[in-house]
Amino acid sequence: MTARVGWPDVAKGICITLVVLWHVMTKHAIDADRAGAITHAWATLNAQLLPLRMPLFFLISGMFAGRAVNAADGNSWRRRAGRLAAVYVVWVVIQTFVLALTPDFDTASAENGWQLLAQLTISPTNLWYLLALAVYLLVARLVRHAPTVVLLPGAFVIAAVAAAGLLPDLGNFWQVVQNLFFFLAGLRLRAAIERFAAGASLLRTVMLGAAYVAALGAVGMLGIRQRTGVWPLLAIVAVAFGVAACAMIDRHVRVVARPLRWVGQRTLPIYVIHMIPLALIDGALRTGGWAATPVVEVVWPMVLTAVVIAICLAVHAGLQRVGLGVLFDPLLLIDRASSPRSQ
Repeated sequence: MTARVGWPDVAKGICITLVVLWHVMTKHAIDADRAGAITHAWATLNAQLLPLRMPLFFLISGMFAGRAVNAADGNSWRRRAGRLAAVYVVWVVIQTFVLALTPDFDTASAENGWQLLAQLTISPTNLWYLLALAVYLLVARLVRHAPTVVLLPGAFVIAAVAAAGLLPDLGNFWQVVQNLFFFLAGLRLRAAIERFAAGASLLRTVMLGAAYVAALGAVGMLGIRQRTGVWPLLAIVAVAFGVAACAMIDRHVRVVARPLRWVGQRTLPIYVIHMIPLALIDGALRTGGWAATPVVEVVWPMVLTAVVIAICLAVHAGLQRVGLGVLFDPLLLIDRASSPRSQ
């Protein structure tokens, strides 16, 4: 049996941690009473990671979607897409009811049936990654015979249009569109990406990191973030750095790589649950009238991110133990209903 390559799990662990940290900053910490320069520095740092976080996540997802997309019978990709879509629906509904308890929390939450329907279809919520993957699997299946040299440039153009703000403002719809390129790149270029990761060195990683920082600086100074083509090019540099850095961490910094791999193999429950404990903690702290101090501003984002991730994994384990694992794979209900024992 071939050993599992570690760096993709490291990448997923980093990405899901950054997702939680992003929401900690944008939906909680940045609004804390008397938050100052340190909190805004955290927010700025998080913003600079936008071209890395989700594109790298989707690249890794695409790399491991090939067997499902290219299976002759088509059952594998349909099941995977169906599972993702079902999980999205289940947790959007759960979030809608729970977030009604925290009306001051700054995230989209449906207030009526029409808004809920929109969030389940054309206006994705903060759980949009799941819906995007389901859509990407469908698209990848439909274009599986298209030449890569035609498909990826076409997807790049679509990403460039979406990132330029030329699409209707429908929640996270534009993010769904612009990240298709990275999923397809992971799907079609897996072998090349694996060779690139295997050949990563400290010098190459440092050079790519420097290129990423320089590109961020240039884009910021010139104010060209929404110029057509700029964002996907910047994200390509960021993802190349991310792949090289994760490969280096996995090979040479095992004390860091081991927990990241562990978290990276459990991204689904963290992703679907994390907004709920974050909202409840935010509501409790607002009620208690907490105030930020410089020391709190430095450590609180990291502490709260770790606490939220730990809560998510504990809740997931508890739900599994009481037989509610179907919340993370609703298709299990269909499997149970169709099994011979249920006849």
